[in-house]
Amino acid sequence: MTEASRYAHEYGELSTLPLFTQLPGTAPPMPRRLDAIVTAPPTASNEIDWSLVASLRAQASEQLSQTIASDRARLDRDAQQELGRSIVLDLIESAMADTADAGEDAWSPARQQATAQAVFDSLFRLGRLQPLVDDDRIENIIIVGYDRVRLELIDGTLIAGPPVADSDQELIDFLVFLASRSEVNARSFSEAQPRLHLRLDGGARLAAAAWVTPRPSVVIRRHRLMHVTLDDLVARDMMTPVAASFLRAAVRARKSIVVAGAQGVGKTTLVRALCAEIDEMEAIGTFETEYELHLHEVRPDQIVHAWEARPGSGERGPDGRQAGEFTLDEALVDSFRFNLSRQIVGEVRGKEIWAMIKAMESGTGSISTTHASDAVAAVRKLVTCAMEAGPHITQGLATSKLAATVDLIVQLSMETTPVPGGAHQMTRVRRVAEIVALAPGEKDPGYATTHVFGADASGVAVPEVLPEEYRALTQDGFDLSGYLQTRPLGGTP
Repeated sequence: MTEASRYAHEYGELSTLPLFTQLPGTAPPMPRRLDAIVTAPPTASNEIDWSLVASLRAQASEQLSQTIASDRARLDRDAQQELGRSIVLDLIESAMADTADAGEDAWSPARQQATAQAVFDSLFRLGRLQPLVDDDRIENIIIVGYDRVRLELIDGTLIAGPPVADSDQELIDFLVFLASRSEVNARSFSEAQPRLHLRLDGGARLAAAAWVTPRPSVVIRRHRLMHVTLDDLVARDMMTPVAASFLRAAVRARKSIVVAGAQGVGKTTLVRALCAEIDEMEAIGTFETEYELHLHEVRPDQIVHAWEARPGSGERGPDGRQAGEFTLDEALVDSFRFNLSRQIVGEVRGKEIWAMIKAMESGTGSISTTHASDAVAAVRKLVTCAMEAGPHITQGLATSKLAATVDLIVQLSMETTPVPGGAHQMTRVRRVAEIVALAPGEKDPGYATTHVFGADASGVAVPEVLPEEYRALTQDGFDLSGYLQTRPLGGTP
C-alpha cells in the first residue's frame, strides 16, 4: 500500500471535522492518530482522486469569490464556510453525475464524504496537511518536495510521512493559495517573493521557499506548550528551582531579558513562561513578524495588544517601500499611545533589533529572543543585527545601546541523542544553560558580562557569580540562600 493511499484513508474515514452529514454506510468519525496516518489498512472506497480535489477546490474558490463579491453584505468567516459547504456539495454532485454519464462506477457514500471533506479542507484549512497538523504527537513537519515528507515527533523520533501533493507544482500552487486567502494578513508567495512565513490557525508557524530552492521546501512548527509556567519547566528538568526563582524575580523586578539559543530549542516556550510571571493587571504589547507567543489568546484575562508585521506587495514606491507594508518599528511607535506597561518584541533576526532597543529604552521589563550559540555570542549577534540598519550605526553605538538596555541573557541548549536500538529515534533534552548579566563596560568591547548561572558538566545552569545589585531580587522572590548553597566551591558570592 502506498503512503498516498494511507493518507487518503486518514483524510476520509478518520476525519473529525463535522462539516457534512453522516451518510449511510460510512464509518463514524474517529480521533486522528499518527499510527492511522502511517499504518492504516487499504480502504478502496475511501481512495481520493487528489487531482479531482484540486480541480474542485479551484472551482469552489472561484464560485465563492464571485458570490462574496456580488453580496453587498460582507460575510464573516463562519458564513463563508457555510456557503463553501453548499458549493462543495453541489460540485460533488456534479462530479458524480459526470462519472455516471461516462459509464463509470458510482461513488460510494464513503468516497463522497471523503472527497467533500478533502475539498473543504483544501478550501478553508490546510488541505492534505491538515491531518498532520491535527495530530498532537507531531511537533514539526518537514517537506522537501511533495513526496519527501518527514514527521518529527515530540519525543525526537523522525519518521516518514505521506505525500502532501501529487507534484511539486501542485504543492506550490496550494502554498500560493494558502498565503493569499488570509483576510487579516494576506502574504505574497511568487517568483518575485520566493519566501513565505505564515501563521496558521491554532498557533502553528509555516515557513516555505520555492523557485530559489531545487524543490519547494516547507517546515511547519507546532507550539505544544501554550499555557506554561516556570514551575512547569522545572518539572520538565529544563532548569533548577533556584534558576526559576531568579528568573521569576527578574521578571517581577522588570529586568529586560533576551532569550537566546538554536532553532527549536524552546525559546518561545520560555518567553511564555516568563510572561506568565507578569502581573495580570499590567497591560502588555507584543510585536512579532508572525504571531508565535499568542499571549492575547493564552492570557484572556489580561490586557494584551498584539501587533503583527505585514510585508508589502507589488512595486516599491518613491520611499522604497511596498504598498501595504507595516513594520515592527511602526507598530512600536503606534504602541506608545496604548498606555502599555511592557513591550514584548518577538524574535530578533535583523533590523527588528531596533524595535527591541526602543522598547527597552522606553520602558522596563521587556523580553525578546534571538538565535545564538552561547550567551556572549548573543551579544555579538545583536550588535551585528543593529549595524545592519546602515553605515550610520557604528559598532560602538550598537554596543553601547545594547549594554545600556539589556539586563540579562538566558541561553538555552538542546542535546539530541539516539535511542539505543531504535531506528531513527532520538531523545531530546532542553535546558537553561546560562544566565548572563550584561552591563556597560569602559574597555573594549564596551560591555561587561557576568555568568550568574553557568553550565555544569551535564549542561545544567548552576550558580556562579552574583552581581551585588541582583541580591535585591530577594524582595521579588529570589531564593538567595538556595543560590549560595548550590554555588560550586570556589565561586564568587
